[in-house]
Amino acid sequence: MRIHPVILSGGSGTRLWPLSRKFLPKQLLSLTSDKSLLQETMLRMTGEGFVEPLVICNTEHRFIVAEQIREIKMTAKDIILEPMGRNTAPAAAIAAMTLMADDSEAMMMLLPSDHLIADQVVFSKAIETARRAAENGYLVTFGIKPSGPETGYGYIQTGDEIETVPDCHIVEKFVEKPNLENAKKMIARGDHVWNSGIFLFRTRTYLDELKRLQPDMFSACEKSLASTSRDLDFTRLDEDIFGNCPAISIDYAVMEHTSNAAVVPVDMGWSDIGSWAELWNVSDKDAEGNVITGDVFAEDTSGSYLRSDHKLIATLGVKDMIVIDTGDTVMVAPRDRSQDIRAIVDRLENEGRSEHLLPGRVRRPWGWYQSLDSGTSFQVKRLCVNPGARLSLQRHQRRAEHWVVVAGEAQIHCDGSDMTLGPNQSTYIPIGAVHRLENTTSEPLYLIEVQSGDYLGEDDIERLDDDFARS
Repeated sequence: MRIHPVILSGGSGTRLWPLSRKFLPKQLLSLTSDKSLLQETMLRMTGEGFVEPLVICNTEHRFIVAEQIREIKMTAKDIILEPMGRNTAPAAAIAAMTLMADDSEAMMMLLPSDHLIADQVVFSKAIETARRAAENGYLVTFGIKPSGPETGYGYIQTGDEIETVPDCHIVEKFVEKPNLENAKKMIARGDHVWNSGIFLFRTRTYLDELKRLQPDMFSACEKSLASTSRDLDFTRLDEDIFGNCPAISIDYAVMEHTSNAAVVPVDMGWSDIGSWAELWNVSDKDAEGNVITGDVFAEDTSGSYLRSDHKLIATLGVKDMIVIDTGDTVMVAPRDRSQDIRAIVDRLENEGRSEHLLPGRVRRPWGWYQSLDSGTSFQVKRLCVNPGARLSLQRHQRRAEHWVVVAGEAQIHCDGSDMTLGPNQSTYIPIGAVHRLENTTSEPLYLIEVQSGDYLGEDDIERLDDDFARS
């Protein structure tokens, strides 16, 4: 029986700010290789024994997710869009109901998109063990054999080994993230594993238990799935109906209350990369214990994570520090305080700032833009329009735009007139003009855009026609 991978691409990864932002969270970033964590997860769940993955993501991330899947030459069974996060139990229910529509006996593997698994061979063996248990009616989770008394993870106490499935155990109980003293006691006992958040079960088994334990959630998910709509290549859940689903994890909703919970302990080089310290821990280091990415001079520096996506970073006499430059933001923190970075994100949100929302380079379905400068009544951006792509036909009520082509060829439509511009040529888009920017060539188009007016917000865009069904 082949397994249906269900990849959950939600969350905001606030502890990896400023690289991870609300609209470009950590699963969409390349952190440990040249591929994003989502791409690594997709590739991990391919080959014999698996069908095309089903992906569930936030509606704001849909175009980036689709583009990253295309980049690795894979396809998804579907990409289901959540209008808001409702934790893992409703997402698992939506996925299970979707799969059961085609296969009443479907075997489903639920896994986050932002985890690192270094040993694929060991993981594959654990999946086979879990599959045998799932075929016998168990809801199986994967427990990570702990390397130490970690306080950032939940734990699972393992019970007796299942007689018919060697290396798979009954779950004795789930344990919340402990303090250090209790974590040490659990490690000393030798019967506790970290809770990975990865699951394998028959869809029917999960839905039967969910209906018994969480009937309101089951009903809300049924209604939500019945009210889906197609949006280009995506399946969109109804916002009002899905919003009625309780926001509960699969652990709280089902696993802690079912008598059919089982766990496969495994040591597969797993990490949830939940902080800069953890990313430093799993990354390759130089002779001084530094992880260095980008343009960095490290003098008399050790044990640090140094990353620059834009400017030169130079350090002197630094030890065990995190230094990140993303172009629009510089963040400096001791490595052992990296779990506290969420406090900075909370402050940015409370003060109404935007640095926790958008990255310096903002992805769009047609390409990207990067803010270069801004001030009273003006803003300067760099734009890249992908080959064959075009922006929406639009107009602005409160700003004008000046476009200068840097490289490539631009097709510009403005109030009924068409023009073609090459490098070093420019044009002016007046306030209220109906306009569109298009790249009909096979090469990227780069422009500098200068906006001027009394209001420059992204909500001053009235889209009259759009290839990407944005309103």
